[in-house]
Amino acid sequence: MSGSDPGQDPQAPPPYGAQPPYGQPQQPYQTPYQQPYPQPGPAQPSYNWAPKPPEHPSATTAMVLGLIGLVGILVCGGLTLVISPFAWVIGGRALREIDANPAAYSGREMASAGRVMGIVGTGLLALGLVVALAILVLILGVATTTP
Repeated sequence: MSGSDPGQDPQAPPPYGAQPPYGQPQQPYQTPYQQPYPQPGPAQPSYNWAPKPPEHPSATTAMVLGLIGLVGILVCGGLTLVISPFAWVIGGRALREIDANPAAYSGREMASAGRVMGIVGTGLLALGLVVALAILVLILGVATTTP
């Protein structure tokens, strides 16, 4: 029993915090009581997941009509703007139905986008009609005043 205290068992682990003498390897700490099962950790949060409700069928219709109304200006001139008021009305109705029962329908973003595009297209349609009417009045006014 060289290098140890006279009243100490040589096979016993050193007291807590005691360092082995210089030059001797340090043994890994062994717990006297091993747990046979892993200890339960903190409780996992429960996620209240519900499937997404189906999209409102008019939401897609409103968005498509709004897109046709606005993009059609580039292709067909102002002819497709006639569709824009329908996009505005259908999108508004879909928004009201979605807001009345959000658990039954999704697609609020598409209905809102269709409604906004319908409003913009309807404004452009009204502006185009005012300009066309002003041109018509100007042409008729000039045609009647010339002798």
